[in-house]
Amino acid sequence: MYSQTLYELIKPIKINTINRLNKSKKWQYGYNKEHDVVIISKNGTIGDIYDIQGLKVALPKTPSKVHEFNKNKWEVTDYPKELKRIKTIFDWREYPEDFKKKYIDYIEKEFSKRDEGFWFYNKNVATYITGTHYMYLQWSKIDVGNPDFREANRLFYIFWEACKADKRSYGMCYLKNRRSGFSFMASGETVNQATISSDARFGILSKSGPDAKKMFTDKVVPISVNYPFFFKPIQDGMDRPKTELAYRVPASKLTRRNITSTGDRPEELTGLDTTIDWKNTGDNSYDGEKLKLLVHDESGKWERPNNILNNWRVTKTTLRLGSRIIGKCMMGSTSNALDKGGDNFKKLYNDSDVNKRNRNGQTNSGLYSLFIPMEWNYEGFIDEYGIPVFDTPEEEVKGPYGDYIDIGVVDHWQNEADGLKNDQDALNEFYRQFPRTTEHAFRDETKNSIFNLVRIYEQIDFNEETDQGISTGNFQWVNGVKDSTVIFYPNAKGRFKITWTPPLHLQNNIKLKNHLKFPGNEHMGALGCDSYDISGTVDGLGSKGSLHGLTKFSMEDCPPNHFFLEYIARPQTAEIFFEDVLMACVFYGMPLLCENNKPRLLYYFKRRGYRGYSMNRPDKTWNKLSVAEKEIGGIPNSSEDIKQAHAAAIEMYIQSNVGKKQDGSHGSLYFTETLNDWAKFDINNRTKFDATISSGLAIMACNRHLYNPNAKVEKQKLNINFARYKQSGMRSTIIEN
Repeated sequence: MYSQTLYELIKPIKINTINRLNKSKKWQYGYNKEHDVVIISKNGTIGDIYDIQGLKVALPKTPSKVHEFNKNKWEVTDYPKELKRIKTIFDWREYPEDFKKKYIDYIEKEFSKRDEGFWFYNKNVATYITGTHYMYLQWSKIDVGNPDFREANRLFYIFWEACKADKRSYGMCYLKNRRSGFSFMASGETVNQATISSDARFGILSKSGPDAKKMFTDKVVPISVNYPFFFKPIQDGMDRPKTELAYRVPASKLTRRNITSTGDRPEELTGLDTTIDWKNTGDNSYDGEKLKLLVHDESGKWERPNNILNNWRVTKTTLRLGSRIIGKCMMGSTSNALDKGGDNFKKLYNDSDVNKRNRNGQTNSGLYSLFIPMEWNYEGFIDEYGIPVFDTPEEEVKGPYGDYIDIGVVDHWQNEADGLKNDQDALNEFYRQFPRTTEHAFRDETKNSIFNLVRIYEQIDFNEETDQGISTGNFQWVNGVKDSTVIFYPNAKGRFKITWTPPLHLQNNIKLKNHLKFPGNEHMGALGCDSYDISGTVDGLGSKGSLHGLTKFSMEDCPPNHFFLEYIARPQTAEIFFEDVLMACVFYGMPLLCENNKPRLLYYFKRRGYRGYSMNRPDKTWNKLSVAEKEIGGIPNSSEDIKQAHAAAIEMYIQSNVGKKQDGSHGSLYFTETLNDWAKFDINNRTKFDATISSGLAIMACNRHLYNPNAKVEKQKLNINFARYKQSGMRSTIIEN
């Protein structure tokens, strides 16, 4: 049975508070700092509160009267034929007052629905759609006529309305599946906002200039043309323009006659002075301009030399004046392979996580990320009520066009994926186009990896489908007393992820040799580390410190060949990182193999009396080590032999312990971030892959015997032949064999 995790109903505000303020209609549209919710209601009331991937959104209170369509589902309301004949506001003015009074209530209600949204019964459930969603369903013409109502789109528009209402947000970064309708929805929103905005500009960008133009001419313009006259402002230029749609009063030619005329002047016309246009794709598109709305279509497919990150840094400034956000961005896309623009979009998406904000309350990008899995919006598996058919139904379910759905979308998707198991590149492309998780959406191509991506992705899929019991937290000294006893305490925001801890009697197992401290569980496993020396960097980024722990076969109560610890973080100071690594080594009682080209960590160990925990490089004997290596231990990263040995160690581990095994079981590497780092690893540019470096060193540390420099010397047997002599005559002669 499929369990949806796209959103949940929450109750962060006391019901008495809601009722009290609902009575006086004092809930204001926008971000409510006191209760940390974004209110999208425009009538002063709130009802259900949705948590959509970390964004708390308060909907209007359900009204006492909810619209009922004849078929208990969404239907497009027929446009009165008499009004359909009216093309412009000028035609309307020529009709008699009795005719206008007949339809004025209808027109005013349409404006009210456009502003406040609309309630209707859908499969006997009172359902709210935003005003923007209503305009899309009722008045937007797409390639198949009027759009269908879909629950996935309802949630999309609720999230988008929250982005518009929240003064901290620059808009949304939407990770989607193919054929989800984003281009049409974005086009509909562009026309919807442009036709009610004065002195504003609306822009469109896509993965290329021709794509942006096609979106403008094939989607934006037809939607505008088919708006009813009462929503359509005065338009300048052609009915179906190619470059700019201008809602303004057409310029009139000045002549001597109309300048000197003293007769009655005609009524002065007013226009919105608002335009919609598109730009060619480039890092500096729309640089220096002021936009009310920027639509970023196919933003995950910007290939070199274009860079979506660079463009967003530029266009972000077009949406603000100082610290005040005056415009929004609607960005959406599937993702290309990582080296074809997907990597930049992935970074932008991750920087838009609403759960990770700076002290100004904004995400790193300013956008809010939204991911709707493919099973919510896959054509052919949405019933007549717009609800996805997740599981295979016991009885046939009717679709929106009268066809029947006899299999659930999850089963259908899995059947397609299983059919592509032998073609990993085709499978990854299928995952990117129809992702069920963000990991699927950002799958990379296999041809660029030096490791076995089939096994890596098999393990990633397994990790996503099962609960691996990963605990997040930090290590600390008991009562804050250093060099005493280390304990682990859970913390959702902790830097460590662990899946196993030694039995109590083996925790903090320290051996003393000549008053020096050595790890007591060296026979059970080891840790590998990729360190850094400088606390801060010029760009505020820099590589992260990384630490991994791996067990090996032993007679103790310990799972063999199991990665039990992952640490990928950059604390505020390097000293915090050093202490984290030290506490992990002490708690597990295991040695550390670390690269010594950044030696501050190793000197930190030595100063604290833990030189015995720092492993010497396994490929050399003691008398062959340099002075520095004898002093602090560690292994260099500059040697080509070491680089190759490091990569070979990871490949060896993957072949034996990652992915699906012959007996049907799977490996026990449950840290997906490490697996993804392996998938992207470039041996010629190792600096970006902190997790790969530290995990590879942990594998080398646990298999140090493979790098033993003392090769066996085969000594030839001594062949001692004693000469024999013949004793005859005056001289003895040697006897030849």
